[in-house]
Amino acid sequence: MTDNRNTILAVILSGLVLIAWQYFYNVPQMEKQRAQQQAQTELQKTTPQPTASATPGAAPQPGGAAQPATPAASQPQAVVSREAAIAASPRVKIETPRIAGSISLKGGRIDDIALVQYRETVDPKSPPIVLYSPSGTAEPYYAEFGWVAATGVTAKMPDAQTVWQQEGSGSLTPSTPVVLKWENGDGLTFRRTITVDDHYLFTIKDEVSNVGNAPVTLYPFALISRHGAPQVSGYYILHEGLIGYLGDEKLKEYSYKQVDEAKQVNFNNVTNGWLGITDKYWASALLPDTNARLQGRFSSNPVGKVHTYQTDYLLDPVTVAIGGTATANARLFAGAKEAGVVGINFPLAGLGGYNKALDLNHFDLLIDWGWFHFLTKPMFLGLDFFYRFFGNFGISILLVTVIVKLLFFPLANKSYASMAKMKSIQPQLQALKERYPDDKVKQQQEMMEIYRKEKINPVAGCLPVLIQIPVFFSLYKVLFVTIEMRHAPFYGWIKDLSAPDPTNLFNLFGLIPFDPTTIPVFGYYLALGIWPIIMGITMWFQMKLNPTPPDPTQQIIFNWMPLIFTFMLAGFPAGLVIYWAWNNLLSVLQQSYIMRRNGVKVELLDNLKATFARKAT
Repeated sequence: MTDNRNTILAVILSGLVLIAWQYFYNVPQMEKQRAQQQAQTELQKTTPQPTASATPGAAPQPGGAAQPATPAASQPQAVVSREAAIAASPRVKIETPRIAGSISLKGGRIDDIALVQYRETVDPKSPPIVLYSPSGTAEPYYAEFGWVAATGVTAKMPDAQTVWQQEGSGSLTPSTPVVLKWENGDGLTFRRTITVDDHYLFTIKDEVSNVGNAPVTLYPFALISRHGAPQVSGYYILHEGLIGYLGDEKLKEYSYKQVDEAKQVNFNNVTNGWLGITDKYWASALLPDTNARLQGRFSSNPVGKVHTYQTDYLLDPVTVAIGGTATANARLFAGAKEAGVVGINFPLAGLGGYNKALDLNHFDLLIDWGWFHFLTKPMFLGLDFFYRFFGNFGISILLVTVIVKLLFFPLANKSYASMAKMKSIQPQLQALKERYPDDKVKQQQEMMEIYRKEKINPVAGCLPVLIQIPVFFSLYKVLFVTIEMRHAPFYGWIKDLSAPDPTNLFNLFGLIPFDPTTIPVFGYYLALGIWPIIMGITMWFQMKLNPTPPDPTQQIIFNWMPLIFTFMLAGFPAGLVIYWAWNNLLSVLQQSYIMRRNGVKVELLDNLKATFARKAT
């Protein structure tokens, strides 16, 4: 009795600790973050921003490693709307099946990109996702390419204030490149040819011709600049921030906070590398030639109260002889992290994408597959395979669950057979409790003797749960990080498999105009949709098929477990809850069949059949 009382007390105290943690820590932290975000937004609306020639977006400078440029003197400009900033400079339109935007002729920047195939919400009429925005807006984000003069070179170079001229006319499309030109007046002519494919890859060819009176040494550079830290998901299993795979240094990931603390991180003499900035679903990355040697850098520069994050590289110098021409090639990925476009490096069943087509160095890691990529990658590949046939990721989840059950069928059969034998000896175990009511040691000894005679492994019942854990985690990871699952619908009310079930029992599934999840402290625990309820019911059926634990406290815990899991999983992605419910249902059918084959009565199903039969008559 004392042990049981202590167990129940521990459960109650644990619940109180969780509630206290939610009330005294999580809620204040959420309010603090909300206040900080609101304050930053207001600050960006009212505080003058630096012009493009200030430190943000400054080209790296030669000299060992990439060094920050000295800010140029400039007058601050007030924050303007994105539309006003775009209209303020001459531009060349970008028109592809996936991208709408423009290139600014002032500075030659790619600073206006919207991803037309992706919307902010599940409503197809909602605005498209904006990736890049010009300098001067509330959230500038852009890519810039060009040349940096070597020490001692006095020739004027194109910068963020340079206005380029377009040769010819027309928009940038997959079939029509754009050529920009600028002359410095001292014998140097700069020409930039920009091409784009039908996905998210820009190719930039910079040429400089010298008809002056002296050779000129220049360094090619490329950069991506982002003003202000964006709102991130904040989950440990997902990286958002600066990222790169830098030759022998391999994968480097820095969160915005880590870059703020480091100020600047240099990567010297790197070959076969790439670097950029990644969000959960979107990314921007510089992809230099794989054989080029570069000086790479991650940096954070405070401009007023806003930090500017930059990832850039500087290539080896080239000398342009009199009458000669030098060329530098660069590539930019700016778009959605679609697995088929980015690529998946996996034996036999991988997807090529840019990773293979451009012979890049682990570019597939732009998608955060995590430490357990050997599970998450095949999980996604399986889902994607069935999606190509049925056009619905919900159906894919159901079919992949069936395949997983088939793969582990022999192991699960042994486990369920052992559990069936456990069920059959329940009367003997109950007799032991009555024979030795006060001698638990004797009970355990006699119980183990029965297990030995009947060849029962009492731990075998844990195997189905242990098998499910890695499958559950890999599916959760895939649902969370892959854009293919974003806004992927199922049937009925599920419009987004990566989001929780939108229905809620506590407002009668929408009949009452009230959102229970907004209630302080307890609101998080009041998200209980239809699919979580279905999952809880299937789990209850499965638990009823298992042998009854001999200990009363364990019986209480097992009886309450379906309800606890129902509330725990209610806030998880709907795709994950659907998987769990479907897996439970398959387990019930499999376990019932094995129990009958081993001569064990399935009382729960027999009682249900009898009930339906009586109602039918």
